[in-house]
Amino acid sequence: MKAIVCTQYGPPDVLQLQEVRRPSPGENEILVKVHAASVNQYDWHLLTADIFLVRLMGGGFFKPKNMILGADVAGYVEEVGTRVNRFRPGDEVYGDVSMCGNGSFAEYVCASHDRFAFKPKNLSFEQSAAVPMAAVTALQGLRDEGKIGSGKKVLINGASGGVGTFAVQIAKSFGAEVTAVCSTKNVDQARSLGADRVIDYTKEDFTRSGKEYDLIFAANGYHPISVYKRALAPQGIYAMAGGRKAQMFQALLLGSLYSEKAGKMMRTVSAKPNAEDLVFMNGLLESGKVTPVIDRQYPLHQTADAIRYIGEGHARGKVIISVI
Repeated sequence: MKAIVCTQYGPPDVLQLQEVRRPSPGENEILVKVHAASVNQYDWHLLTADIFLVRLMGGGFFKPKNMILGADVAGYVEEVGTRVNRFRPGDEVYGDVSMCGNGSFAEYVCASHDRFAFKPKNLSFEQSAAVPMAAVTALQGLRDEGKIGSGKKVLINGASGGVGTFAVQIAKSFGAEVTAVCSTKNVDQARSLGADRVIDYTKEDFTRSGKEYDLIFAANGYHPISVYKRALAPQGIYAMAGGRKAQMFQALLLGSLYSEKAGKMMRTVSAKPNAEDLVFMNGLLESGKVTPVIDRQYPLHQTADAIRYIGEGHARGKVIISVI
């Protein structure tokens, strides 16, 4: 099969399109014929090791442990393991294989069956591939870390990227009052996704406005953690899912120090891929409450260009890899 292979850390230029052996499913796995995949900041970090923790947390110290990148996948079940009863060949599925060694930038990928759900009936494979990592990150950040609820005042910082576009829509589906923060060119997009208020960060600093929020969800955090804290309501929660390296390390290392016993909480979001949350997302997707936003689409052999574009940090929604 054809796959995009990464044998060393570095810029996207190190990626190569190669013929490799097709994987075979273990007893609890399914083999999926990949129709589409999508690119996340996660893939950029695994490729470049720009966050050194990638090397220390199982990514491989001197070179990538898993040579085929790609977490998000949508496609057809080709084979099932002997202990798999949920799926059968021909089923249309989608999922996040990041905890199973990655590998979706290829014609086939093998992973545990519990990382997949049936593809939403009203979405294309390309739209479905946009969902798993970004939408589940937004869902778990808002619902589990952020304790979102009806009437809560929620601010989405970085509302135009892959996670942010899902976060705006998911927050609205929970009945929250949503303020989206983005650049000038993305203001109209944020409004179209349902944001009640949109702040253009090139013209206004929301941390200095005096307004307070029950939840600040940072899909792309760039302020110091102490600055976010002053924009929180007395019982408010700050949840960081992504951003600049300095802010991410601040949230990881100082979040507990800045949190208060009975007051403001500073948390980080580390999404846990699972089929249950994909099924939950199916309900939102099939009802039309959430729609994936796709910025660009690349063929498999141009995966390096797709990851380079993500690394530049200007994607408006999701970037898709079409394999079939």
